[in-house]
Amino acid sequence: MSDVINLEIHQLQAIVIDALEDVKAEDIRVVEMKEMASFTDLMIIASGGSNRQVKALANNVVVKAKEKGVTVLGMEGEVDAEWVLIDLGDIVVHIMQPRIRDFYNLEKLWSVEGQEAAQAPDSAE
Repeated sequence: MSDVINLEIHQLQAIVIDALEDVKAEDIRVVEMKEMASFTDLMIIASGGSNRQVKALANNVVVKAKEKGVTVLGMEGEVDAEWVLIDLGDIVVHIMQPRIRDFYNLEKLWSVEGQEAAQAPDSAE
């Protein structure tokens, strides 16, 4: 029997957003991916002001996910920390410095025409 806990996607989303907010991530956005891609259901994008903050944000997401029994499938970019990608299966998290985020503009790339990426809901609600 597996020790991995199967969380609903909205529970996993809340864990990720809370972890990002804990370390003061900026401009957290959630992009629905179900209709556009088969590799994930949601993409969460956030900004960190420096390499150090991007690393801290990524580390906090990984720690909080593992505390809840979530398997982290992969993490890339943590050495340079300009753009860190964390693969949680149902959710892929992108944490970027603002200039990198502006250049790649993932929200626009993955948004359906006329539909913008949603801002993360307040965790206080």
